[in-house]
Amino acid sequence: MLLSEFAYDLPEELIAQNPLEKRENSRMLAVNRAGKSYTDEHFYNFPQSLKKGDVVILNNTKVFPARLLGVTETGARVEIFLVREIETQIWEALARPARRLKPERKISFGADLTARVLEETAEGRRIVRFQTNGNFDEVLEAVGQTPLPPYIKRGDGDISDADKNRYQTIFAKQRGAIAAPTAGLHFTREILDQIKNLGAIIAEITLHVGYGTFEPVRVSDLSEHRVMPESCEISDQTARVLNEAKSENRRVVAVGTTTTRALESSVDEGGKVVSGCRSADLTITPGYRFKIVNGLLTNFHLPQSSLLVLVSTFAGHELIMKAYRHAVESRYRFYSYGDCMLIF
Repeated sequence: MLLSEFAYDLPEELIAQNPLEKRENSRMLAVNRAGKSYTDEHFYNFPQSLKKGDVVILNNTKVFPARLLGVTETGARVEIFLVREIETQIWEALARPARRLKPERKISFGADLTARVLEETAEGRRIVRFQTNGNFDEVLEAVGQTPLPPYIKRGDGDISDADKNRYQTIFAKQRGAIAAPTAGLHFTREILDQIKNLGAIIAEITLHVGYGTFEPVRVSDLSEHRVMPESCEISDQTARVLNEAKSENRRVVAVGTTTTRALESSVDEGGKVVSGCRSADLTITPGYRFKIVNGLLTNFHLPQSSLLVLVSTFAGHELIMKAYRHAVESRYRFYSYGDCMLIF
């Protein structure tokens, strides 16, 4: 298929700029694949959509403050967005404005953290070595900012305590993501308790959401598209729960496209989920047959994005694009702080 087939018109005012007061009050578009239909609901009804024995899989990655505002030797203000740790205190990063950050340029992020640009990559990123007298992670927590997506508009230094709290799932544990697994942002402790009380099973995996999840698709023919690998881990216990569910024909409900990609990347040739740490390097495009996931909770994604392609592959292109048009007409809130879609 062509990337152009995944375009849709979205009024800018539907891009959610702030989270709702209560996480669970998000609207939820419930999509039925077999019936090729959808209904308008709210996320607080999510537990009632489950059956006893269903397995709900959460991504417990934790967002760290990957956005750094600094000043160069010449007094120029710059921004560094950490993308990937290469080795201890050496990172690949996005830079803005990039022209001000040539190799050997020094940057100060305050009294406790400085950096030097080592090189420029072929993709225009920067390799940066950090220096600090303290623990790097602790200093980063103190001076870094929550890495909100660019479509959430905030001024420099305007990231609030509310953003730090709400751009993080309540089950976040494993530090390492530069973006939140946004389908998980709707959950509360009460919702998780309701799921357990209904007899469904909750299990966790870890996939550290990286830049590759959001990198623009740069090809017109999707058969040529590849998503960058991301680090993921599945415990022995979670693998066992998943394999038992599949053997007993119970549903596996993935919370988020990141969870979906991690699970589908961890299936061996015999159809079993394999535990351990690995690189989730699967690119899901039309024609892919899902091996583990048969239910998906997901937010609404950008036009012509790899995430929208994944969701469309799961539920069918025509149905999803029709559902997205309905969501626009019904004034759903889009993207990270927006509403969600549940697909069975």
